[in-house]
Amino acid sequence: MARVAVLAATVVVLTCLTAAPVTAKRWTVGDNKFWNPNINYTIWAQDKHFYLDDWLYFVYERNQYNVIEVNETNYISCNPNNPIANWSRGAGRDLVHLNVTRHYYLISGNGGGCYGGMKLAVLVEKPPPPPAASPNKNSARRSFTVSSFSHQFVIPVAVFAVMGTMWDKVLMFW
Repeated sequence: MARVAVLAATVVVLTCLTAAPVTAKRWTVGDNKFWNPNINYTIWAQDKHFYLDDWLYFVYERNQYNVIEVNETNYISCNPNNPIANWSRGAGRDLVHLNVTRHYYLISGNGGGCYGGMKLAVLVEKPPPPPAASPNKNSARRSFTVSSFSHQFVIPVAVFAVMGTMWDKVLMFW
C-alpha cells in the first residue's frame, strides 16, 4: 500500500513539474469555411491576436489554390510574382509558422483566388506578459509563499524526497 502512495505522489509531482503553459495557438484560417474565395479574411482576422509561435492552418482545394507569402505591395495588388515564401506543400493542408514578430501577407496565387478574396494580412506580436501577482495585503510584513519558490526550491526538494522514499522501499524488498 505504501508503494502505491509513493508512486502516486511521484506521478503527481512529476506531472506538475513537466506541465508547462502552452501559449502557441493553431488558427484554422476561415474557421469552418477554410481558405476559399468569397470570404473576407480581413473580417475573419480582425478580432484575433496573433502571437509569436502561433500557426496558421490553411485548408483548401489543392488543385485550384495555394498559399504564398508576398510583400505588402504585392498583397494589395494580388501579384503572386516574386513571393517571399511558398507555403504550399501539395496536399491542401498547409501550416505557416508565425515565428517572427512582423506583418505577414498571404495570398492565393492560383486560380484567381486572391481576386476572389483569398488574401490574409496578420500582424504577429510578442505574447503579453503574464498578469502580475496581486500585492500582499500586509506589505510591511514579508511572508514566504510556496509559489514564489516552487520551481526553484520546494518542488525539486519534494521530488527528491519522494524519489528517495521510493528508492528505499524498492531496496527493502530486495
